[in-house]
Amino acid sequence: MALGVRLLLLLALWALVVPARSLREAGDGGCYAFSRPVILQGLTDNSRFRDLCSRQRLLALFGDSVVRLSTANTYSYQKVDLPFQEYVEQMLHPQDPFSMGNDTLYFFGDNNFTEWASLFRHYSPPPFNLLGTIPAYSFGIAGAGSGVPFHWHGPGFSEVIYGRKRWFLYPPAKTPEFHPNKTTLAWLRDTYPALALSARPLECTIHAGEVLYFPDRWWHATLNLETSVFISTFLS
Repeated sequence: MALGVRLLLLLALWALVVPARSLREAGDGGCYAFSRPVILQGLTDNSRFRDLCSRQRLLALFGDSVVRLSTANTYSYQKVDLPFQEYVEQMLHPQDPFSMGNDTLYFFGDNNFTEWASLFRHYSPPPFNLLGTIPAYSFGIAGAGSGVPFHWHGPGFSEVIYGRKRWFLYPPAKTPEFHPNKTTLAWLRDTYPALALSARPLECTIHAGEVLYFPDRWWHATLNLETSVFISTFLS
């Protein structure tokens, strides 16, 4: 069976059995957005930015630009530089379910903001901030089944421009069971099914045009359910 077909079957099977433990059903009063993750909708109009993020437009504008790729493990040990067009045409494919995180490269986070300024100036971030923080963008493009295993950092927002991204989240005091060099797809296949319901993470799927707020130091892993374009605003 072809790799892409196996990956789609795995994602489809997982979608059927995942419990309805969704952020959309949660509630936490007026301070919810600052103490727990929350999905935000309809805050900004990024239609112009979305148009510029189509495959054709990005290749026309930045095909010759050199981008820095990171390995898809918890600590992103390895960095590789190559032309953006080469990444899109040769590496933007479905994740191999059996590859390790340090063998998997994708484009996210290490952006040349001077070179990509003509794109980022059209992005409107969520109209919220935290006192004492300065927003910083991280832009990414990744294939189906890719993602980053569990890690944590400061608070921020993550918006999907194209595609869908699944999030798995634990509060700071609850360290998840994971291997830092196993991909999220491998964790989903090997570890997730054996977790007791009480030990499973908070989960949600972010669709194009939606934003997830993630609070400070919350553990989270991500999984791109299809080829996705996304941008995060870190508040630090």
